[in-house]
Amino acid sequence: MTIDTFIDALPKVELHVHLIGSASVPTVLELAGRHPDGGVPTGEEELRAFYTFRDFTDFARVYQKVNALVREPEDVATLVTGYARDLAAQNGRYVELQVTPYAHHVAGIPMRAVTEALDLAARAAFDDHGVRMAYIFDIPGEYGEEAARITVEHALEEPPAALVGFGLAGIEQHRPAYRDVFRSAFDAARAAGLHSLPHAGEMTGPETIWESVEALGAERLAHGISCLDDARLVAHLRERQIPLDVCPTSNVCTGQVGRIEDHPLPRLLQEGLFVTINSDDPPMFATTLADEYRVAARVAGLGRAELATLAGNAVQASYLAEEEKKALIAEIESLV
Repeated sequence: MTIDTFIDALPKVELHVHLIGSASVPTVLELAGRHPDGGVPTGEEELRAFYTFRDFTDFARVYQKVNALVREPEDVATLVTGYARDLAAQNGRYVELQVTPYAHHVAGIPMRAVTEALDLAARAAFDDHGVRMAYIFDIPGEYGEEAARITVEHALEEPPAALVGFGLAGIEQHRPAYRDVFRSAFDAARAAGLHSLPHAGEMTGPETIWESVEALGAERLAHGISCLDDARLVAHLRERQIPLDVCPTSNVCTGQVGRIEDHPLPRLLQEGLFVTINSDDPPMFATTLADEYRVAARVAGLGRAELATLAGNAVQASYLAEEEKKALIAEIESLV
């Protein structure tokens, strides 16, 4: 069995992918066709060219354009079921999809309508594609206090049935201005039983990771790659085995890493950190979850056993029921 065949056969769990960024070309074309005034290309070639980024700022601009196509509950459901279809084609079994309720609030979609769309889509994802869906509600950090308030309100008052986590995304450099606001939001979410799953250490240094761990109670870190700049932090993450949701291609496409050959994944593994492989915004970065495993194999020189370990890590770090975790891990191990 070749590495490519092995990767295709691996049962996969995705822990770090954004609802808007998950939209494949066919899904975006469907949304652009519904809302042709949105400024997003309605032709495939033009859309693929639209998905070429110079830096993170350019990526954020394109992301917002696609986000603006989501105007109705039906659009939300289309994104969820579209990603379930795409993940199933890669032998994906489970995903914790990151949703930004504030964006839907700004678009004028009522909370209850968003939740109903998410619940309906989660059922369809499993019934039609065999993909079990969970949700993480994240605060877009650059929008500050209002975004935090709306996100907590939605999470606590109108949660979808599959909501498991609470996150913080967006531009990390804006966080210090809202530090107390975000901490209060996470305190409320954690008190309600949601897991703390913030982004940290993507665009900023170890200080953001420390704050996420110490002030927000992070159980898992989205990205976290700048931890390598702080030996004490590396030791802390290793000792606690706090998972890092690593997204190699994303880091290159948004300019956080110069070349894929320079990605810190090999060193993260050498340091004994708990690493999972994820896709972040796959169609926007011309990748898939399966392709990210191929990138990991190439960049870090991984064989079948190491790739199986990474796949198993994602299962262990997920919020699947324990019996489902055991069954998936047994299936992964049977392939080695």
